[in-house]
Amino acid sequence: MCAKKVDAIVIGAGWAGSILAKELTEAGLSVVMLERGDERATAVEGDYPTSIDELRGAIRHRLFQNLSQSTVTIRNMPDQEALPYRRLAAFLPGEGVGGAGLHWSGVHFRVAPDDLALRTNVVARYGKNFIPEGMNLQDYGVTYEELEPFFDKAEKVFGTSGEPYTIKGKIAGNGNRFAPDRSDAFPLPAMGEVYSASLFRSAAANVGYHPYALPAANASAQYTNPYGVQMGPCNFCGYCSGYDCYMYSKASPNVNILPALRQDPKFTLITKAHVLKVNLDADKKKATGVSYLDLRTKKQVELDADLVIISAFQFHNVHLMLLSGIGQPYDPQQNTGTVGRNFVYQTITTSRAWLSPKQYTNLFVGAGGAGVAIDDFNSMNFDHGPLGFVGGSPVWVNQAGVKPIAAAIGGPGGKAPTWGEGYKDAMVDTYRHSLTIDAHGSNMAYRDVYLDLDPTYSNAYGQPLLRMTFNWKDNDIRMNQYVVGKIEPIIKAMGATRYSLGMLKDGEVFDTRRYQTTHLGGGAIMGTDPKTSCVNRYLQSWDVSNVFVIGASAFPQGMGYNPTGMVAALAYWAAYHIRTTYLKNPGPMVQA
Repeated sequence: MCAKKVDAIVIGAGWAGSILAKELTEAGLSVVMLERGDERATAVEGDYPTSIDELRGAIRHRLFQNLSQSTVTIRNMPDQEALPYRRLAAFLPGEGVGGAGLHWSGVHFRVAPDDLALRTNVVARYGKNFIPEGMNLQDYGVTYEELEPFFDKAEKVFGTSGEPYTIKGKIAGNGNRFAPDRSDAFPLPAMGEVYSASLFRSAAANVGYHPYALPAANASAQYTNPYGVQMGPCNFCGYCSGYDCYMYSKASPNVNILPALRQDPKFTLITKAHVLKVNLDADKKKATGVSYLDLRTKKQVELDADLVIISAFQFHNVHLMLLSGIGQPYDPQQNTGTVGRNFVYQTITTSRAWLSPKQYTNLFVGAGGAGVAIDDFNSMNFDHGPLGFVGGSPVWVNQAGVKPIAAAIGGPGGKAPTWGEGYKDAMVDTYRHSLTIDAHGSNMAYRDVYLDLDPTYSNAYGQPLLRMTFNWKDNDIRMNQYVVGKIEPIIKAMGATRYSLGMLKDGEVFDTRRYQTTHLGGGAIMGTDPKTSCVNRYLQSWDVSNVFVIGASAFPQGMGYNPTGMVAALAYWAAYHIRTTYLKNPGPMVQA
Protein backbone atom coordinates (compact mmCIF):
# COMPACT_ATOMS: atom_id res chain seq x y z
CA MET A 1 0.00 0.00 0.00
CA CYS A 2 1.18 3.53 -0.71
CA ALA A 3 0.74 6.51 1.58
CA LYS A 4 -2.48 8.54 1.45
CA LYS A 5 -0.45 11.66 0.59
CA VAL A 6 2.55 11.85 -1.72
CA ASP A 7 4.52 14.63 -3.34
CA ALA A 8 3.41 13.87 -6.90
CA ILE A 9 0.93 11.69 -8.75
CA VAL A 10 1.67 10.70 -12.33
CA ILE A 11 -1.31 9.45 -14.35
CA GLY A 12 -0.35 6.98 -17.07
CA ALA A 13 2.67 4.70 -17.42
CA GLY A 14 3.62 5.48 -21.02
CA TRP A 15 6.55 7.53 -22.31
CA ALA A 16 5.43 10.87 -20.87
CA GLY A 17 4.50 9.47 -17.48
CA SER A 18 7.68 7.42 -17.16
CA ILE A 19 9.85 10.42 -18.05
CA LEU A 20 8.12 12.67 -15.53
CA ALA A 21 8.23 10.03 -12.80
CA LYS A 22 11.96 9.50 -13.35
CA GLU A 23 12.71 13.22 -13.33
CA LEU A 24 10.61 13.93 -10.23
CA THR A 25 12.09 11.09 -8.19
CA GLU A 26 15.55 12.35 -9.18
CA ALA A 27 14.45 15.71 -7.75
CA GLY A 28 13.72 13.98 -4.45
CA LEU A 29 9.93 13.73 -4.69
CA SER A 30 7.86 10.73 -3.67
CA VAL A 31 5.93 9.69 -6.78
CA VAL A 32 2.97 7.39 -7.28
CA MET A 33 2.25 6.36 -10.87
CA LEU A 34 -1.31 5.23 -11.59
CA GLU A 35 -1.90 2.94 -14.57
CA ARG A 36 -5.36 1.57 -15.32
CA GLY A 37 -4.06 -1.39 -17.30
CA ASP A 38 -2.04 -4.45 -16.38
CA GLU A 39 1.57 -4.74 -15.34
CA ARG A 40 3.74 -5.44 -18.37
CA ALA A 41 7.36 -6.53 -18.37
CA THR A 42 9.30 -7.35 -21.51
CA ALA A 43 10.77 -10.45 -19.86
CA VAL A 44 7.21 -11.81 -19.60
CA GLU A 45 5.11 -10.33 -22.42
CA GLY A 46 8.15 -10.20 -24.70
CA ASP A 47 9.03 -13.84 -24.13
CA TYR A 48 10.06 -15.58 -27.36
CA PRO A 49 8.35 -17.12 -29.32
CA THR A 50 4.95 -16.33 -27.79
CA SER A 51 5.51 -12.59 -28.21
CA ILE A 52 5.48 -12.86 -32.00
CA ASP A 53 2.03 -14.41 -32.24
CA GLU A 54 0.27 -12.33 -34.90
CA LEU A 55 -3.18 -13.61 -33.95
CA ARG A 56 -2.74 -12.63 -30.32
CA GLY A 57 -0.87 -9.38 -31.04
CA ALA A 58 -2.28 -7.69 -34.12
CA ILE A 59 -5.68 -9.37 -34.48
CA ARG A 60 -6.81 -9.82 -30.87
CA HIS A 61 -5.07 -6.61 -29.78
CA ARG A 62 -3.39 -7.90 -26.64
CA LEU A 63 -1.61 -4.61 -25.82
CA PHE A 64 -4.42 -2.24 -26.72
CA GLN A 65 -7.25 -0.50 -24.92
CA ASN A 66 -10.25 -2.53 -23.79
CA LEU A 67 -13.07 -0.68 -25.51
CA SER A 68 -15.75 -2.60 -23.59
CA GLN A 69 -14.86 -0.58 -20.48
CA SER A 70 -14.22 2.86 -21.93
CA THR A 71 -14.00 4.23 -25.45
CA VAL A 72 -14.85 7.38 -27.42
CA THR A 73 -17.82 8.27 -29.54
CA ILE A 74 -17.18 9.54 -33.05
CA ARG A 75 -19.02 11.64 -35.58
CA ASN A 76 -17.94 13.53 -38.68
CA MET A 77 -20.03 16.67 -38.28
CA PRO A 78 -21.38 18.63 -35.28
CA ASP A 79 -25.01 18.08 -36.37
CA GLN A 80 -24.66 14.29 -36.27
CA GLU A 81 -25.18 11.89 -33.38
CA ALA A 82 -21.86 10.33 -32.34
CA LEU A 83 -21.65 6.57 -31.98
CA PRO A 84 -19.28 4.53 -29.81
CA TYR A 85 -15.98 3.31 -31.25
CA ARG A 86 -16.59 -0.35 -30.39
CA ARG A 87 -13.94 -2.11 -32.46
CA LEU A 88 -10.27 -1.15 -32.67
CA ALA A 89 -9.50 -0.14 -36.24
CA ALA A 90 -8.66 3.45 -37.23
CA PHE A 91 -6.40 4.06 -34.21
CA LEU A 92 -5.01 1.80 -31.50
CA PRO A 93 -4.46 3.37 -28.06
CA GLY A 94 -2.40 1.25 -25.71
CA GLU A 95 -3.28 0.03 -22.25
CA GLY A 96 -1.09 -1.29 -19.47
CA VAL A 97 2.39 -0.37 -18.31
CA GLY A 98 4.25 1.16 -21.24
CA GLY A 99 1.07 2.39 -22.93
CA ALA A 100 1.36 3.08 -26.65
CA GLY A 101 5.11 3.32 -26.05
CA LEU A 102 5.21 -0.45 -25.75
CA HIS A 103 3.47 -1.25 -29.03
CA TRP A 104 4.75 1.62 -31.22
CA SER A 105 7.00 1.07 -34.25
CA GLY A 106 9.98 3.20 -33.25
CA VAL A 107 10.17 6.05 -35.80
CA HIS A 108 11.84 8.77 -33.71
CA PHE A 109 11.80 12.25 -35.26
CA ARG A 110 12.54 15.61 -33.70
CA VAL A 111 10.46 18.47 -35.13
CA ALA A 112 10.63 20.82 -38.09
CA PRO A 113 11.37 24.21 -36.44
CA ASP A 114 8.94 25.98 -38.77
CA ASP A 115 6.12 23.81 -37.42
CA LEU A 116 6.60 25.23 -33.92
CA ALA A 117 5.63 28.69 -35.17
CA LEU A 118 3.47 27.66 -38.11
CA ARG A 119 0.94 30.47 -37.90
CA THR A 120 3.68 33.10 -37.63
CA ASN A 121 5.56 31.59 -40.56
CA VAL A 122 2.54 31.20 -42.82
CA VAL A 123 1.39 34.78 -42.18
CA ALA A 124 4.91 36.16 -42.70
CA ARG A 125 5.34 34.32 -45.98
CA TYR A 126 1.84 34.38 -47.48
CA GLY A 127 -0.30 36.77 -45.42
CA LYS A 128 -3.27 36.19 -43.09
CA ASN A 129 -5.71 35.63 -45.94
CA PHE A 130 -3.80 32.51 -46.95
CA ILE A 131 -5.16 30.71 -43.87
CA PRO A 132 -8.51 29.07 -44.77
CA GLU A 133 -11.61 30.22 -42.94
CA GLY A 134 -12.28 28.08 -39.89
CA MET A 135 -8.67 26.89 -39.54
CA ASN A 136 -7.35 27.43 -36.00
CA LEU A 137 -3.69 27.77 -36.91
CA GLN A 138 -1.53 28.36 -33.86
CA ASP A 139 2.08 28.50 -32.59
CA TYR A 140 3.45 26.28 -29.83
CA GLY A 141 5.06 29.11 -27.86
CA VAL A 142 8.41 27.34 -27.67
CA THR A 143 11.35 27.28 -30.10
CA TYR A 144 13.48 24.46 -31.45
CA GLU A 145 16.58 26.02 -29.88
CA GLU A 146 14.90 25.78 -26.46
CA LEU A 147 13.87 22.18 -27.02
CA GLU A 148 17.08 20.92 -28.66
CA PRO A 149 18.82 19.80 -25.43
CA PHE A 150 15.73 17.78 -24.55
CA PHE A 151 15.55 16.14 -27.97
CA ASP A 152 19.18 15.19 -27.47
CA LYS A 153 18.48 13.77 -24.00
CA ALA A 154 15.50 11.76 -25.24
CA GLU A 155 17.54 10.24 -28.09
CA LYS A 156 20.22 9.14 -25.64
CA VAL A 157 17.62 7.56 -23.37
CA PHE A 158 15.88 5.86 -26.31
CA GLY A 159 19.10 4.65 -27.95
CA THR A 160 18.07 6.21 -31.25
CA SER A 161 19.77 5.15 -34.49
CA GLY A 162 20.29 7.69 -37.26
CA GLU A 163 22.61 9.74 -39.40
CA PRO A 164 23.01 13.51 -38.83
CA TYR A 165 23.33 16.19 -41.46
CA THR A 166 24.85 18.98 -39.34
CA ILE A 167 26.22 19.05 -35.80
CA LYS A 168 26.96 22.47 -34.30
CA GLY A 169 26.70 24.05 -37.73
CA LYS A 170 29.09 21.70 -39.53
CA ILE A 171 28.13 19.00 -42.02
CA ALA A 172 28.61 15.69 -40.23
CA GLY A 173 26.90 13.11 -42.43
CA ASN A 174 24.47 12.29 -45.21
CA GLY A 175 21.38 12.78 -43.09
CA ASN A 176 18.28 14.86 -43.66
CA ARG A 177 19.43 18.19 -45.10
CA PHE A 178 16.13 19.78 -44.06
CA ALA A 179 16.65 18.76 -40.43
CA PRO A 180 17.60 21.43 -37.87
CA ASP A 181 21.10 21.58 -36.45
CA ARG A 182 22.06 19.19 -33.67
CA SER A 183 24.28 19.55 -30.63
CA ASP A 184 25.50 15.95 -30.84
CA ALA A 185 25.40 12.87 -33.04
CA PHE A 186 22.78 10.16 -32.75
CA PRO A 187 23.66 7.64 -30.04
CA LEU A 188 23.84 4.88 -32.66
CA PRO A 189 24.53 4.69 -36.42
CA ALA A 190 21.56 4.50 -38.76
CA MET A 191 19.81 1.18 -39.17
CA GLY A 192 20.70 -0.96 -42.16
CA GLU A 193 18.53 -0.64 -45.25
CA VAL A 194 16.40 -3.42 -46.63
CA TYR A 195 16.23 -3.75 -50.41
CA SER A 196 13.03 -1.70 -50.78
CA ALA A 197 14.51 1.20 -48.80
CA SER A 198 17.76 1.22 -50.76
CA LEU A 199 15.80 1.14 -54.01
CA PHE A 200 13.74 4.12 -52.82
CA ARG A 201 16.89 6.00 -51.84
CA SER A 202 18.44 5.58 -55.27
CA ALA A 203 15.25 6.44 -57.18
CA ALA A 204 14.46 9.50 -55.03
CA ALA A 205 17.97 10.86 -55.50
CA ASN A 206 17.79 10.25 -59.26
CA VAL A 207 14.67 12.44 -59.59
CA GLY A 208 16.24 15.25 -57.57
CA TYR A 209 14.93 14.67 -54.05
CA HIS A 210 16.99 14.36 -50.87
CA PRO A 211 16.67 10.91 -49.25
CA TYR A 212 17.89 10.13 -45.74
CA ALA A 213 17.75 7.29 -43.22
CA LEU A 214 14.75 7.43 -40.91
CA PRO A 215 15.73 8.12 -37.28
CA ALA A 216 14.78 4.94 -35.45
CA ALA A 217 14.38 4.03 -31.80
CA ASN A 218 15.43 0.55 -32.88
CA ALA A 219 18.98 -0.17 -31.80
CA SER A 220 21.38 -0.71 -34.68
CA ALA A 221 23.95 -2.04 -32.20
CA GLN A 222 24.27 -2.98 -28.54
CA TYR A 223 23.67 0.08 -26.36
CA THR A 224 23.58 1.18 -22.73
CA ASN A 225 21.58 4.35 -22.05
CA PRO A 226 22.25 7.06 -19.41
CA TYR A 227 20.07 5.19 -16.89
CA GLY A 228 22.28 2.12 -17.22
CA VAL A 229 19.67 0.14 -19.17
CA GLN A 230 20.93 -2.15 -21.92
CA MET A 231 19.51 -2.71 -25.40
CA GLY A 232 20.32 -5.44 -27.91
CA PRO A 233 20.81 -4.96 -31.66
CA CYS A 234 17.73 -5.23 -33.88
CA ASN A 235 17.52 -8.39 -36.02
CA PHE A 236 14.83 -7.09 -38.44
CA CYS A 237 12.33 -9.75 -37.32
CA GLY A 238 9.41 -7.54 -38.39
CA TYR A 239 7.54 -7.70 -35.08
CA CYS A 240 7.64 -4.09 -33.87
CA SER A 241 4.31 -2.32 -34.19
CA GLY A 242 1.79 -4.02 -31.93
CA TYR A 243 4.34 -6.15 -30.12
CA ASP A 244 6.83 -6.25 -27.26
CA CYS A 245 10.39 -6.51 -28.58
CA TYR A 246 11.87 -9.83 -27.45
CA MET A 247 15.31 -8.62 -28.54
CA TYR A 248 15.17 -5.55 -26.23
CA SER A 249 16.00 -3.58 -29.39
CA LYS A 250 12.96 -1.30 -29.63
CA ALA A 251 12.88 1.55 -27.14
CA SER A 252 9.96 1.47 -24.72
CA PRO A 253 9.30 2.81 -21.23
CA ASN A 254 9.44 -0.82 -20.10
CA VAL A 255 12.97 -1.30 -21.44
CA ASN A 256 14.57 2.17 -21.28
CA ILE A 257 13.24 3.90 -18.15
CA LEU A 258 11.20 1.68 -15.83
CA PRO A 259 13.99 -0.80 -14.93
CA ALA A 260 15.91 2.11 -13.38
CA LEU A 261 12.83 3.85 -11.99
CA ARG A 262 11.54 0.74 -10.22
CA GLN A 263 14.73 0.61 -8.12
CA ASP A 264 14.03 4.02 -6.56
CA PRO A 265 12.29 3.67 -3.14
CA LYS A 266 10.56 7.01 -3.73
CA PHE A 267 8.64 5.49 -6.67
CA THR A 268 5.45 3.44 -6.44
CA LEU A 269 3.56 1.97 -9.39
CA ILE A 270 -0.08 1.01 -8.95
CA THR A 271 -1.70 -0.89 -11.82
CA LYS A 272 -5.40 -1.56 -12.39
CA ALA A 273 -6.05 1.97 -11.12
CA HIS A 274 -8.54 3.85 -13.28
CA VAL A 275 -8.37 7.57 -12.45
CA LEU A 276 -11.88 8.99 -12.25
CA LYS A 277 -10.99 12.63 -11.72
CA VAL A 278 -8.42 15.09 -10.44
CA ASN A 279 -9.74 16.51 -7.19
CA LEU A 280 -9.74 20.31 -6.81
CA ASP A 281 -10.08 22.64 -3.85
CA ALA A 282 -13.17 24.79 -3.34
CA ASP A 283 -11.83 27.56 -5.57
CA LYS A 284 -10.89 25.08 -8.34
CA LYS A 285 -7.48 26.72 -8.51
CA LYS A 286 -5.46 23.92 -6.92
CA ALA A 287 -5.47 20.14 -7.29
CA THR A 288 -5.54 18.23 -4.02
CA GLY A 289 -5.00 14.78 -5.52
CA VAL A 290 -7.04 12.23 -7.46
CA SER A 291 -9.88 9.77 -7.06
CA TYR A 292 -9.30 6.42 -8.70
CA LEU A 293 -11.12 3.13 -8.94
CA ASP A 294 -9.15 0.08 -7.83
CA LEU A 295 -10.21 -2.32 -10.58
CA ARG A 296 -9.26 -5.31 -8.43
CA THR A 297 -11.42 -4.44 -5.43
CA LYS A 298 -13.94 -2.19 -7.26
CA LYS A 299 -13.45 0.39 -4.49
CA GLN A 300 -12.83 4.10 -4.96
CA VAL A 301 -9.57 5.37 -3.51
CA GLU A 302 -8.61 8.95 -2.66
CA LEU A 303 -4.93 9.86 -2.98
CA ASP A 304 -3.66 13.33 -2.10
CA ALA A 305 -0.63 15.06 -3.62
CA ASP A 306 0.95 18.47 -4.01
CA LEU A 307 1.54 17.98 -7.75
CA VAL A 308 -0.52 16.12 -10.37
CA ILE A 309 0.86 15.10 -13.76
CA ILE A 310 -1.74 14.12 -16.37
CA SER A 311 0.30 12.08 -18.85
CA ALA A 312 -1.99 9.49 -20.37
CA PHE A 313 -2.79 8.96 -24.07
CA GLN A 314 -3.79 12.11 -25.98
CA PHE A 315 -7.56 11.90 -25.71
CA HIS A 316 -7.47 10.43 -22.20
CA ASN A 317 -5.72 13.63 -21.08
CA VAL A 318 -8.53 15.74 -22.53
CA HIS A 319 -11.21 13.44 -21.14
CA LEU A 320 -9.77 13.64 -17.63
CA MET A 321 -9.54 17.44 -17.77
CA LEU A 322 -13.20 17.66 -18.78
CA LEU A 323 -14.31 15.19 -16.11
CA SER A 324 -12.29 17.08 -13.48
CA GLY A 325 -13.49 20.56 -14.39
CA ILE A 326 -9.99 21.83 -15.20
CA GLY A 327 -10.23 24.70 -17.67
CA GLN A 328 -13.16 25.88 -19.77
CA PRO A 329 -14.62 23.36 -22.25
CA TYR A 330 -14.37 24.42 -25.87
CA ASP A 331 -17.47 25.88 -27.51
CA PRO A 332 -17.21 25.65 -31.32
CA GLN A 333 -20.18 27.96 -31.84
CA GLN A 334 -18.60 30.84 -29.96
CA ASN A 335 -15.01 29.68 -30.56
CA THR A 336 -14.37 30.13 -26.84
CA GLY A 337 -12.94 27.83 -24.20
CA THR A 338 -9.89 25.66 -24.68
CA VAL A 339 -10.38 22.09 -23.40
CA GLY A 340 -11.11 19.99 -26.48
CA ARG A 341 -10.04 22.71 -28.92
CA ASN A 342 -7.72 21.97 -31.87
CA PHE A 343 -8.20 18.21 -31.96
CA VAL A 344 -6.00 16.91 -34.78
CA TYR A 345 -4.91 13.70 -36.49
CA GLN A 346 -2.54 12.94 -39.36
CA THR A 347 -3.09 12.25 -43.04
CA ILE A 348 -1.49 8.99 -44.10
CA THR A 349 -1.97 7.21 -47.40
CA THR A 350 -0.06 4.31 -48.92
CA SER A 351 0.98 3.74 -52.53
CA ARG A 352 2.30 0.44 -53.87
CA ALA A 353 4.78 -0.42 -56.61
CA TRP A 354 5.27 -3.87 -58.13
CA LEU A 355 8.71 -4.85 -59.38
CA SER A 356 9.92 -7.50 -61.80
CA PRO A 357 9.77 -11.19 -60.74
CA LYS A 358 13.57 -11.10 -60.38
CA GLN A 359 13.43 -8.43 -57.64
CA TYR A 360 12.57 -9.80 -54.20
CA THR A 361 11.45 -7.35 -51.51
CA ASN A 362 10.74 -10.04 -48.89
CA LEU A 363 8.13 -8.04 -47.02
CA PHE A 364 8.33 -10.25 -43.93
CA VAL A 365 11.72 -8.66 -43.14
CA GLY A 366 11.69 -5.28 -41.43
CA ALA A 367 12.03 -3.01 -38.43
CA GLY A 368 9.46 -0.52 -37.17
CA GLY A 369 11.62 2.58 -37.36
CA ALA A 370 13.95 1.68 -40.20
CA GLY A 371 13.62 3.03 -43.71
CA VAL A 372 14.45 5.89 -46.05
CA ALA A 373 12.49 9.14 -46.35
CA ILE A 374 12.41 12.47 -48.14
CA ASP A 375 11.39 15.77 -46.56
CA ASP A 376 11.22 17.84 -49.76
CA PHE A 377 7.45 18.28 -49.32
CA ASN A 378 7.23 18.45 -45.55
CA SER A 379 6.53 21.50 -43.38
CA MET A 380 7.63 24.79 -45.01
CA ASN A 381 10.31 23.13 -47.16
CA PHE A 382 8.54 24.03 -50.42
CA ASP A 383 6.57 26.96 -51.80
CA HIS A 384 2.93 26.69 -50.79
CA GLY A 385 1.95 29.98 -52.44
CA PRO A 386 0.77 28.66 -55.83
CA LEU A 387 -0.73 25.56 -54.17
CA GLY A 388 -3.08 27.24 -51.74
CA PHE A 389 -2.84 24.86 -48.79
CA VAL A 390 -1.07 24.77 -45.43
CA GLY A 391 0.99 21.78 -44.29
CA GLY A 392 3.05 19.04 -45.84
CA SER A 393 4.20 15.47 -45.65
CA PRO A 394 7.37 13.43 -45.47
CA VAL A 395 7.40 10.46 -47.83
CA TRP A 396 9.07 7.17 -47.00
CA VAL A 397 9.59 3.47 -47.44
CA ASN A 398 9.33 2.03 -43.94
CA GLN A 399 9.27 -1.75 -44.38
CA ALA A 400 8.28 -2.80 -40.87
CA GLY A 401 7.52 -6.45 -41.59
CA VAL A 402 4.28 -7.73 -43.13
CA LYS A 403 2.88 -10.73 -41.27
CA PRO A 404 0.85 -13.52 -42.99
CA ILE A 405 -2.60 -12.65 -41.61
CA ALA A 406 -2.13 -8.95 -42.36
CA ALA A 407 -1.02 -9.79 -45.90
CA ALA A 408 -4.10 -11.97 -46.42
CA ILE A 409 -6.49 -9.36 -44.99
CA GLY A 410 -4.92 -6.64 -47.08
CA GLY A 411 -5.11 -8.72 -50.24
CA PRO A 412 -2.88 -8.43 -53.29
CA GLY A 413 -3.99 -4.92 -54.21
CA GLY A 414 -4.18 -3.44 -57.67
CA LYS A 415 -6.63 -5.01 -60.13
CA ALA A 416 -6.08 -8.62 -59.05
CA PRO A 417 -8.95 -11.14 -58.99
CA THR A 418 -10.79 -11.33 -55.69
CA TRP A 419 -10.67 -15.13 -55.39
CA GLY A 420 -9.34 -18.32 -56.97
CA GLU A 421 -5.99 -19.18 -58.48
CA GLY A 422 -5.46 -15.70 -59.90
CA TYR A 423 -5.98 -14.21 -56.46
CA LYS A 424 -3.43 -16.56 -54.90
CA ASP A 425 -0.86 -15.87 -57.62
CA ALA A 426 -1.32 -12.12 -57.14
CA MET A 427 -0.92 -12.51 -53.37
CA VAL A 428 2.41 -14.27 -53.85
CA ASP A 429 3.55 -11.66 -56.37
CA THR A 430 2.64 -8.80 -54.02
CA TYR A 431 4.32 -10.41 -51.01
CA ARG A 432 7.53 -11.20 -52.84
CA HIS A 433 7.94 -8.42 -55.39
CA SER A 434 6.24 -5.21 -54.23
CA LEU A 435 6.88 -2.37 -51.81
CA THR A 436 4.82 0.40 -50.26
CA ILE A 437 5.50 4.13 -50.03
CA ASP A 438 3.74 6.24 -47.40
CA ALA A 439 2.81 9.91 -47.45
CA HIS A 440 2.65 10.64 -43.72
CA GLY A 441 1.29 14.15 -43.54
CA SER A 442 0.10 16.98 -41.36
CA ASN A 443 -3.48 17.71 -40.33
CA MET A 444 -4.49 21.25 -39.47
CA ALA A 445 -6.86 22.24 -36.67
CA TYR A 446 -10.37 23.54 -37.44
CA ARG A 447 -13.07 25.32 -35.52
CA ASP A 448 -15.59 22.48 -35.98
CA VAL A 449 -13.16 19.63 -35.20
CA TYR A 450 -12.98 19.11 -31.45
CA LEU A 451 -13.47 16.91 -28.38
CA ASP A 452 -16.18 17.20 -25.73
CA LEU A 453 -18.23 15.03 -23.38
CA ASP A 454 -20.89 12.87 -25.01
CA PRO A 455 -24.43 13.62 -23.79
CA THR A 456 -25.68 10.08 -24.44
CA TYR A 457 -23.09 7.38 -23.84
CA SER A 458 -21.18 6.50 -20.66
CA ASN A 459 -18.28 4.23 -19.77
CA ALA A 460 -18.36 1.24 -17.41
CA TYR A 461 -17.82 3.60 -14.47
CA GLY A 462 -20.87 5.80 -15.14
CA GLN A 463 -18.94 8.72 -16.63
CA PRO A 464 -19.77 10.33 -19.98
CA LEU A 465 -17.60 9.16 -22.83
CA LEU A 466 -15.39 11.56 -24.72
CA ARG A 467 -16.97 12.63 -28.01
CA MET A 468 -14.79 13.11 -31.07
CA THR A 469 -15.98 15.32 -33.92
CA PHE A 470 -13.61 14.86 -36.84
CA ASN A 471 -13.54 14.86 -40.61
CA TRP A 472 -11.04 15.45 -43.40
CA LYS A 473 -10.97 18.99 -44.74
CA ASP A 474 -10.26 20.30 -48.22
CA ASN A 475 -6.89 21.83 -47.20
CA ASP A 476 -5.50 18.51 -45.99
CA ILE A 477 -6.98 16.51 -48.85
CA ARG A 478 -5.34 18.79 -51.42
CA MET A 479 -2.04 18.67 -49.54
CA ASN A 480 -2.11 14.87 -49.58
CA GLN A 481 -3.00 14.73 -53.27
CA TYR A 482 -0.15 17.08 -54.15
CA VAL A 483 2.45 15.13 -52.18
CA VAL A 484 1.28 11.74 -53.47
CA GLY A 485 1.65 13.11 -56.99
CA LYS A 486 5.34 13.60 -56.22
CA ILE A 487 5.68 9.89 -55.44
CA GLU A 488 4.91 8.86 -59.02
CA PRO A 489 8.30 9.95 -60.48
CA ILE A 490 10.08 7.94 -57.77
CA ILE A 491 8.10 4.82 -58.61
CA LYS A 492 8.87 5.22 -62.30
CA ALA A 493 12.56 5.69 -61.52
CA MET A 494 12.46 2.37 -59.65
CA GLY A 495 11.45 0.63 -62.84
CA ALA A 496 8.14 -0.59 -61.42
CA THR A 497 6.11 -2.84 -63.69
CA ARG A 498 2.89 -1.32 -62.36
CA TYR A 499 1.77 0.80 -59.42
CA SER A 500 -1.20 2.23 -57.56
CA LEU A 501 -1.21 5.64 -55.89
CA GLY A 502 -3.08 5.88 -52.61
CA MET A 503 -4.46 9.31 -51.81
CA LEU A 504 -7.39 11.02 -50.12
CA LYS A 505 -10.23 11.68 -52.54
CA ASP A 506 -12.11 14.96 -52.94
CA GLY A 507 -14.77 15.13 -50.26
CA GLU A 508 -13.52 11.98 -48.51
CA VAL A 509 -15.09 11.27 -45.14
CA PHE A 510 -13.07 9.98 -42.20
CA ASP A 511 -13.73 6.23 -41.93
CA THR A 512 -13.15 4.55 -38.56
CA ARG A 513 -13.33 1.02 -39.98
CA ARG A 514 -9.77 0.81 -41.32
CA TYR A 515 -6.48 1.48 -39.59
CA GLN A 516 -4.84 4.80 -40.43
CA THR A 517 -2.58 5.90 -37.58
CA THR A 518 -2.59 6.23 -33.79
CA HIS A 519 -1.04 9.70 -34.00
CA LEU A 520 -3.82 11.79 -32.50
CA GLY A 521 -3.06 15.22 -31.06
CA GLY A 522 -4.40 18.42 -29.61
CA GLY A 523 -7.34 19.03 -27.33
CA ALA A 524 -5.23 20.35 -24.45
CA ILE A 525 -2.86 22.50 -26.46
CA MET A 526 0.08 24.57 -25.32
CA GLY A 527 0.59 28.25 -26.06
CA THR A 528 1.19 31.71 -24.65
CA ASP A 529 -2.43 32.89 -24.51
CA PRO A 530 -4.84 31.34 -21.98
CA LYS A 531 -7.75 32.27 -24.25
CA THR A 532 -6.56 29.85 -26.94
CA SER A 533 -4.53 27.23 -25.04
CA CYS A 534 -5.08 24.89 -22.08
CA VAL A 535 -1.50 24.86 -20.85
CA ASN A 536 1.35 27.34 -20.98
CA ARG A 537 4.68 26.84 -22.71
CA TYR A 538 5.83 24.65 -19.80
CA LEU A 539 2.69 22.46 -20.13
CA GLN A 540 1.34 23.84 -16.85
CA SER A 541 -2.44 24.31 -16.65
CA TRP A 542 -3.40 27.96 -16.88
CA ASP A 543 -6.29 27.32 -14.47
CA VAL A 544 -4.83 24.88 -11.93
CA SER A 545 -1.16 25.64 -11.48
CA ASN A 546 -0.13 22.38 -9.78
CA VAL A 547 -1.43 20.33 -12.72
CA PHE A 548 0.77 19.68 -15.75
CA VAL A 549 -0.64 17.99 -18.86
CA ILE A 550 1.99 16.14 -20.89
CA GLY A 551 1.58 14.46 -24.26
CA ALA A 552 0.53 14.91 -27.87
CA SER A 553 -2.59 16.59 -26.48
CA ALA A 554 -0.39 19.72 -26.37
CA PHE A 555 0.10 19.88 -30.18
CA PRO A 556 -1.77 22.85 -31.74
CA GLN A 557 -1.87 21.05 -35.09
CA GLY A 558 -0.85 17.67 -36.45
CA MET A 559 2.65 17.69 -37.92
CA GLY A 560 3.97 15.40 -40.65
CA TYR A 561 6.40 13.64 -38.32
CA ASN A 562 5.56 10.85 -35.90
CA PRO A 563 4.79 12.47 -32.52
CA THR A 564 6.76 10.37 -30.01
CA GLY A 565 10.03 12.28 -30.29
CA MET A 566 8.24 15.58 -29.72
CA VAL A 567 6.26 14.13 -26.81
CA ALA A 568 9.47 12.94 -25.14
CA ALA A 569 11.25 16.27 -25.64
CA LEU A 570 8.28 18.20 -24.26
CA ALA A 571 8.17 15.83 -21.26
CA TYR A 572 11.84 16.47 -20.47
CA TRP A 573 11.34 20.21 -21.10
CA ALA A 574 8.39 20.38 -18.69
CA ALA A 575 10.22 18.26 -16.11
CA TYR A 576 13.25 20.54 -16.28
CA HIS A 577 11.14 23.63 -15.55
CA ILE A 578 9.23 21.87 -12.78
CA ARG A 579 12.53 20.95 -11.15
CA THR A 580 14.34 24.25 -11.64
CA THR A 581 11.47 26.73 -11.25
CA TYR A 582 8.15 25.35 -10.05
CA LEU A 583 9.40 23.33 -7.05
CA LYS A 584 11.32 26.36 -5.77
CA ASN A 585 8.27 28.58 -5.99
CA PRO A 586 5.03 26.64 -6.60
CA GLY A 587 2.44 28.55 -8.57
CA PRO A 588 1.97 29.87 -12.11
CA MET A 589 5.31 30.07 -13.89
CA VAL A 590 6.27 33.33 -15.57
CA GLN A 591 6.28 33.09 -19.36
CA ALA A 592 9.93 33.80 -20.16
